[in-house]
Amino acid sequence: MGVKKQRVVVAMSGGVDSSVTAALLKEQGFEVIGMTMQIWDYSSFTDEHGDQFGTCCSLDDVYDARRVAEQLDIPFYVVNFENDFQREVIDRFCEEYFAGRTPNPCVLCNQILKFELLLRKARELEADFMATGHYASIVKEDDRYFLHKGLDRSKDQSYFLFTLTQQQLARTLFPLGQMTKDEVRAHAERFQLRVAQKAESQDICFVPDGNYVRFLEEKRGSGSLDGDIVHVSGKILGKHQGIYRYTVGQRKGLGIGWTEPLFVVGIDAEKKQVIVGEKKYLSRKELEIEGCNWSIDEPTEPLQTHCRIRYRHQEVPATVEVLQDKQARITFDEMQIGITPGQAAVFYAGDKVIGGGWIK
Repeated sequence: MGVKKQRVVVAMSGGVDSSVTAALLKEQGFEVIGMTMQIWDYSSFTDEHGDQFGTCCSLDDVYDARRVAEQLDIPFYVVNFENDFQREVIDRFCEEYFAGRTPNPCVLCNQILKFELLLRKARELEADFMATGHYASIVKEDDRYFLHKGLDRSKDQSYFLFTLTQQQLARTLFPLGQMTKDEVRAHAERFQLRVAQKAESQDICFVPDGNYVRFLEEKRGSGSLDGDIVHVSGKILGKHQGIYRYTVGQRKGLGIGWTEPLFVVGIDAEKKQVIVGEKKYLSRKELEIEGCNWSIDEPTEPLQTHCRIRYRHQEVPATVEVLQDKQARITFDEMQIGITPGQAAVFYAGDKVIGGGWIK
């Protein structure tokens, strides 16, 4: 009798990355099952938005995923996570903006939709693993799993995956982690996949026209979060039309005059104030995070590490002090500009992710 093939569920988005992931795993001898998440009801948008779906997870993407699965001759399922996506991603996205923070919905989608709900579906199908097309790698060291940066630094997605637990890492495969995007497209051509030259998805998937202000106002209504634009000195400089229109570090669109260029340096949701100041007020050396997740043993002493505070930020030297209730204090060796509440702070040891949390 032959050895039973290991079964893997591939999260297929209809793009080139997940399609190549499925093709490579089948070529490597896995029993592959394709699975696509239906997470957003695009019928809720009017026709005026119909030509603007440059995002992931559209109906066209579901169709592309199904066609690739047919081409690869693998089973394919669509799972409806619309209610979960609404509750865990969209509602939280809105509430974060209304609370004066700048959320990162891609991290939440990965954390909850893919690596909790979809992984659970994979286990129900008695799959040994779930695989995605993320540009990252998983390395086992002794009895512990670590997430590593993708080889293609321009595509590295390790920052978005810092929430993965040991149990999730043990059941996950990232076949593209040691490839460049050009190599992935070359594989797509080799497999003659219909999505080989498909463009990259852009923007937030549930805001297909890119106008998140309109989206938020449809949820809350315009005018409810209007207030004052206030200089750090306390002087009122003007009015704004909703705190959700602003993010820390923003310079354009303030509509106020001053002797020097002004930037958004903070948002006070309770007072409905947008706080502005000169560039020097953007610099901070310390922040606190919550919702920490560690791949190493939780440090009991201050930890010297390197920290990335946004996706395109180059990680910098910092000291992390663990606090109570999954919180931590980060002190940077040098002042940092544009620390934004609601974004993730992720810790690295070289290419290895060792922990992270959400900026308060």
